Amino acid sequence: MQPLKGITVVTLEHAIAAPFATRQLADLGARVIKIERPDGGDFARGYDQRVRGLASHFVWTNRSKESLTLDVKHPEAAKVLERLVLEKADVVVQNLAPGAAARLGVGYDALSRRKPGLIVCDISGYGDDPVSPGPYRDKKAYDLLIQSEAGFVSVTGTAEEPCKAGPSIADIAAGMYAYTNILAALMQRSQTGQGQRIDISMLESLAEWTSYPLYYAFEGAAPPPRTGASHATIYPYGPFPAGDGATVMLGLQNEREWVSFCENVLQQPALATDPRFTANFKRVAERVALRRIIVDAFASLTATQVVQRLEQAQIANAQVNTMAEVWAHPQLQARGRWTEVGSPQGPLPAMLPPGSWDTGPRMDPVPALGQHTDAILAELGYGAADIENLHASQAV
Repeated sequence: MQPLKGITVVTLEHAIAAPFATRQLADLGARVIKIERPDGGDFARGYDQRVRGLASHFVWTNRSKESLTLDVKHPEAAKVLERLVLEKADVVVQNLAPGAAARLGVGYDALSRRKPGLIVCDISGYGDDPVSPGPYRDKKAYDLLIQSEAGFVSVTGTAEEPCKAGPSIADIAAGMYAYTNILAALMQRSQTGQGQRIDISMLESLAEWTSYPLYYAFEGAAPPPRTGASHATIYPYGPFPAGDGATVMLGLQNEREWVSFCENVLQQPALATDPRFTANFKRVAERVALRRIIVDAFASLTATQVVQRLEQAQIANAQVNTMAEVWAHPQLQARGRWTEVGSPQGPLPAMLPPGSWDTGPRMDPVPALGQHTDAILAELGYGAADIENLHASQAV
């Protein structure tokens, strides 16, 4: 049995943070009913058309969900939403603007009085605590903006220019904290019978992930320098060119590995006791000189030969793979991590979620906009004429 089978999640979500959280719940077997606007739905559906006409973000974060279109500002649609939550939901997730869910009647205070076991998870850029809202509560919050506010951008990139992360990590961080908090709330409810409100802030989520640089800069100390793909505070740890123009990524973690690297990879054993390099902090301070030594040593070798030496010396290394190479990654292939899910455009490849359990994850289709509207309305007791009227009035 999938661990969340029997749990129903109703979600008013868009973009990435909330959809990513609820997709994890769906992976574990929860029924996720996604409320979408009738006139286009989740705006992430329109981000691009890279997946056979579907948006890459949407395909990634919305498999195994049911799509119910509701104009939640329409009185009849509001009644449908209220019934759906009170009659079906164990969990409500939303990442509307702060205060919007309360205005729609699906805030925790209003719902918990009528359904004490309900769990409501609110996701926002800066947090939505009515007691301590903070000065940023109502600022618009997109992933790049939160990467900037959390300090992530300031410590990422090269010495010349800061850089954002490629994936939307502020959204992902918030989504994962929402997911784990919801799981914890479900466990607590199983013991107490009581639900709760969960307030997830994208800023706080990413600030937690950036806490090593925060502590490195403790009490006004200098932050870690921006060093591109190299590690800011461990060296050698990063990309190095081989003689054939390819790049090898390698990393050392301790002094034993440093000695082995000098002896077996660089084949310069005397370098291990060079006083400039006998501790990590010294190597970091002398990274320019040490990089030149390493690059010169690799100049006569192909990337394959460098990797062979690193493997023999048991030094960690990796390829800098392209997206195409990740699709074909031999380890993912060998572990059977790819499957297929349905979509409005037919079967699509999908990676199994990390982790494993006996029955496997739920991997159902990516829904078309409003695909499940009539079925869900019928489940709530609406007859064919009622459903037709809701469509005619553009409530759904």
